[in-house]
Amino acid sequence: MDPHQQHPIRLRLNGQDREFDVESWVTLLDLLRERAGLTGTKKGCDHGQCGACTVLLDGRRVNACLTLAVMQDGHEVTTIEGLARNEGDRGELHPLQQAFIACDAFQCGYCTPGQICSAAGLIAEGQAKTIADVRELMSGNLCRCGAYPQIVRAVAQVLELDASALDEGKPLTTGSVLA
Repeated sequence: MDPHQQHPIRLRLNGQDREFDVESWVTLLDLLRERAGLTGTKKGCDHGQCGACTVLLDGRRVNACLTLAVMQDGHEVTTIEGLARNEGDRGELHPLQQAFIACDAFQCGYCTPGQICSAAGLIAEGQAKTIADVRELMSGNLCRCGAYPQIVRAVAQVLELDASALDEGKPLTTGSVLA
């Protein structure tokens, strides 16, 4: 078998049907960044531990660095570039993108695309009912700058959760990594 043999795949990528020819070892992350030109999805650890590469696959959160592109033939992929609504000549930010800006939920911005895609998946899953749920369900996405309080506030704002506990001066971390 030729290791450079390419396989045709079709994806619904950010609402558009796209076709690619890829080797069997190409990750979804590398396809998005290098072949589709969508560089919003970041390559962090390349081991599925940081969440910087989180995208939505058929509406569910996945680490694109751990997902082979050939296995996604026929599926729908949404990246950070596809979350905004582009109707007519005017684009409108997704409510999470607006909330991240309003809550100053980013510093360097490197993790932000993965954080927002993960939050979009979290909201679609419908499991987050409390601030503690948001923290736990976002724990697969790391922020080296420590913007966790603002990230949780932004997600809580979109979910319309009571975020007053965030103002009580208690230290806020996310997941067991920082707990």
